[in-house]
Amino acid sequence: MTKIKQDIHEALSVVKNGDTVMVGGFGLIGAPLTLIDGLTKLEVKDLTIISNNLGESGKGLGILLNQNKIKKAIGSYFTSNRDVGAKYQKGEIELQLLPQGTLAESMRAGGAGLGGYYTTTGVGTQLSEGKEEREINGEKYIFEPAIRSNVSLIRARKADTLGNLVYYKTARNFNPLMATAADIVIVEVDEIVQPGELLPEEIVTPHLYVDYIVEAQQVLTKEGVVSK
Repeated sequence: MTKIKQDIHEALSVVKNGDTVMVGGFGLIGAPLTLIDGLTKLEVKDLTIISNNLGESGKGLGILLNQNKIKKAIGSYFTSNRDVGAKYQKGEIELQLLPQGTLAESMRAGGAGLGGYYTTTGVGTQLSEGKEEREINGEKYIFEPAIRSNVSLIRARKADTLGNLVYYKTARNFNPLMATAADIVIVEVDEIVQPGELLPEEIVTPHLYVDYIVEAQQVLTKEGVVSK
């Protein structure tokens, strides 16, 4: 069966009410804008979104936020979208703040089948409140649980029809980690090629992690988000 889906909504039909969804990107860079746009058109609610941030005001995940479809967000940099703070102050969204390295390592641990890990990051701060603390070699560590999701929506530069993925420079960001830590992975790409056209050294995400592939219909340019 082919992994390529012509219908974005068909690919996204796996997202259900109350799901935890990882979404790639650092701001709008490397974000799966076509998949996010498709998600804004679905009748889903009470989502937990795991992403570095929630897009920008009225852009990317910011649209989903303003539709009140996000119950909780787990990420590192929410202040890039002022709407997040406003909704938090009103009690309309729950936020869990993780340092970027901790966020990345928690996803890596989830993808590796680990239960979690110990880190010194956050020790003695509000981020450590309620977390298990342990002394190792005379230094204090806190326990961070691994993170996984029901679905990951990620962005790559190119895929072959099997689902092997190549990324573009810093747009790679969290996407490869998210591809390993979800039950279902949907990738948005600029180009789909035949098996053998990608150099083995180029491939970052092996095809075994990818369930569905869609072609990008929205791209980020200097002028902003535009349709292809």
